[in-house]
Amino acid sequence: MMKTAVMVAVTASALLAQTPQDWSQWRGPSRDGVVPAAAGRPWPASWKRAWRVDVGEGYSSPVVSGGRVFLHSRKDPEEIVTAYTVAAGHIAWQHSYRAEFTKNQYATSMAKGPHATPLVAGTSLFTLGGTGILTAWNTQTGDMLWLKNYSTLVDTSNLFTGTAASPLMEGGLLIVQVGSDVKGGRVIALDPQTGAEKWTWKGAGPGYASPVAITVGTSRQIVTLTEGSIEGIDAKTGAALWSSPFPDEYHENIVTPLWTGTHLIVSGTRQGTHAYTLKQADGTWRAVETWKKPDVAMYMSTPVLADGVIYGLSAKKKGQIVAVDAATGALKWATEGRAADQASILLTANHVLILTTGGELLLVKRSPAKYEEERRYTVADSATWAVPALLPDGLVIRDAGGLMRLIGS
Repeated sequence: MMKTAVMVAVTASALLAQTPQDWSQWRGPSRDGVVPAAAGRPWPASWKRAWRVDVGEGYSSPVVSGGRVFLHSRKDPEEIVTAYTVAAGHIAWQHSYRAEFTKNQYATSMAKGPHATPLVAGTSLFTLGGTGILTAWNTQTGDMLWLKNYSTLVDTSNLFTGTAASPLMEGGLLIVQVGSDVKGGRVIALDPQTGAEKWTWKGAGPGYASPVAITVGTSRQIVTLTEGSIEGIDAKTGAALWSSPFPDEYHENIVTPLWTGTHLIVSGTRQGTHAYTLKQADGTWRAVETWKKPDVAMYMSTPVLADGVIYGLSAKKKGQIVAVDAATGALKWATEGRAADQASILLTANHVLILTTGGELLLVKRSPAKYEEERRYTVADSATWAVPALLPDGLVIRDAGGLMRLIGS
């Protein structure tokens, strides 16, 4: 049953159209970790906390639009969707719904989610919970527009630990990936206004990576990972275009694929980093491996691309920050190790921004020549797994149990 909390009056001007500085989805406005030019500058000597609120557990990242921060969290046995005011952290609206979830026996130290990051498109907010409950909300009023429950497809009895792929808007359709390693997987395109399903791809159970949309020649494709493969899907029809094996013994395909314009970069903690070109011959698509780098193995941290260089965090040596040539796989540089367990990685005009799970924010010069750390901030007292939202006037960060806004000081 849906529960509704108190609504807070907000001026109409704060609710109108989104701005280019809004942080509307997984890894930012363009879904590639690139920070808008107006955000994150100049870098202050330190950060101070403008506000912090307790939100419950989860790994879902905050998104920002129209003067509000939207967050998906959990207070067992319910998942909670909340809109906070950016200015003060006040609740503008909040809803909760029951989402029973039995944790995988191997995931004893993990929260029960949610894992997927919400998506804002216009005045609609879309959330996908750990059990596969997909909801659409009006960002202004908090009214629920529709709900689709895919929880019958989510089975955690084997290795799967819950739905994690963040929703994607492509060609006017809402794209979600649901399922599990026991029940199989689906990539589904829905009408964002009604929730009506337009097409469905069926295959292996999902990994944890989020799908991306790429253009290859004249073909628009959805690329995503399953528990043991990379899949290319026609963005308009849902037809399977190509598939390439990418097996992992624990089904931990977590890193979001990275498209450079010529190469598809995919990485895993046991597989290393691989690059593929996508080619069509006689009407058939193929993913052709062009290079691989076993010693650069990314676990949960999705890399960024700048000037032909991939910046990321390899799990080798307990965490190495690396720079890799995107065309050849050549290692440009790597730190010695123990840099971080995991990290969220973003790209600004001049820097690579790395938020470690230890609550440290590293400002690294964007350079293929050498690792050069310009600043290091401590921004949280507990673990920071979620990708931060960078705004023109500061940061929005989720820690282990709370949400906070930081401003320069």
